[in-house]
Amino acid sequence: MTIREKIDKILGSALVIIMAVMVINVLWQVFTRYIIGTPSSFTDELARYLMIWVGLLGAAYVSGKNMHVAIDIITPKLKPATQKKLKVFVLLLIILFALCALVIGGFRLVYITYILGQHSPALQIPLSVVYFVIPLTGLLIIYYKIDDILQTKHSN
Repeated sequence: MTIREKIDKILGSALVIIMAVMVINVLWQVFTRYIIGTPSSFTDELARYLMIWVGLLGAAYVSGKNMHVAIDIITPKLKPATQKKLKVFVLLLIILFALCALVIGGFRLVYITYILGQHSPALQIPLSVVYFVIPLTGLLIIYYKIDDILQTKHSN
């Protein structure tokens, strides 16, 4: 099993667990609100944070599987060598975006919220823990895209 396959498996399992926790959390919220009559105080906030995590980690997972949305009108009309160069160029742009926006920007956000000591209102967990998913997603996407570049360069 390659490193990429291991990361895919761990990430896929994490997404399943996060979704399961989110479903249980929302069911608990509905139960406490409509059956008991006193809504749970933490479920809304937890659902929000879990949705952020599943959205961002899901984006990394989809990026790793190369299942993201792509418009390829021009690419099929190009020569194979040019297609390869264009693919590498696009992958480099994705790496640049992930590095600047997700990794650097994400770490800055994590650092600022950590230094300021910000905590979530209901759960009282540090927001830096919640926001840590942003640079983590960026690092995963960068890993996947570097691996894609290496595979593209080694393919015929």
